[in-house]
Amino acid sequence: MHLSMHNWMRAEPLEVTLARLAKCGYESIEISGEPEQYKAEDVKPLLKKYGLRCWGSVTLMLGDRNLVAADPDQRAASVQYTKDCIDLVAALDGEEMTIVPATVGKISPDATPEQEWEWAVAGLKEIYEHSQPRGVRLAIEPLNRFETYFINRGAQAMALAEAVGDECGVCLDGFHINIEEADLYQTIRDCGPRLADFHVADNNRMPAGMGHYDWKAIVATLKEVGYDGALTAEFVAPIDRTPANPYPNALDTNPVDISDEQRKFIEDHGSSILTEEFYDWLTQQNADHLLPLI
Repeated sequence: MHLSMHNWMRAEPLEVTLARLAKCGYESIEISGEPEQYKAEDVKPLLKKYGLRCWGSVTLMLGDRNLVAADPDQRAASVQYTKDCIDLVAALDGEEMTIVPATVGKISPDATPEQEWEWAVAGLKEIYEHSQPRGVRLAIEPLNRFETYFINRGAQAMALAEAVGDECGVCLDGFHINIEEADLYQTIRDCGPRLADFHVADNNRMPAGMGHYDWKAIVATLKEVGYDGALTAEFVAPIDRTPANPYPNALDTNPVDISDEQRKFIEDHGSSILTEEFYDWLTQQNADHLLPLI
């Protein structure tokens, strides 16, 4: 196993992110699923400069992106968007593509469960046929019920992966399984045969070691099932706006280089724009806790 990290949680130039990861002992990045923003010819030299590699990407299912939308044109556009993300990963020599099938934050369905399942399987099979020859493994990720109504538990992700193809995988996220699973260790074991990615956030969505999780036991369970991929940091620090705030340097009051859409996505995840100083510290805390375990 090795340490990786997403970069969607703080809007900043990619080079700033990569410099931080290299300094803190990370080996790779799971780059935001924004193929229009990140071009392989620009990203590759930066990865080489900082001695990092691309582990994969993650779909940012916001706006109209939704593989189970009632509108067929919307579904088709979402399939094409995911294919474009896969092309980016392949061009960066990455290994996996984490997929959240439905729009993040959408908690009401567009159709019957049977119809949405049919749409999801059809769309993902088309994506799977695109990803296989490019050497990029799909990893379906369940989110908690407050972020999606569609895929919330490991067993659901496994069923969908099995319906898509033999090499379709599953991604688990420490924060989400803390909410939705009766036994997070058993969930890891149950998903072990298809586990292709593991996202790291503590029970409070802070970095590993800043909540009540027993990361030694989690990493041991991952090793038990033979997982040897990335532990991909995806912490989303909450913002305390009260006098009880333990981190007065957390909130960036003068952010730059962030779109209204990006800001809304981060705020919809219960956070805000964090200062570079605070974010550096969180990234290091996560590494310091996990590196001795892997």
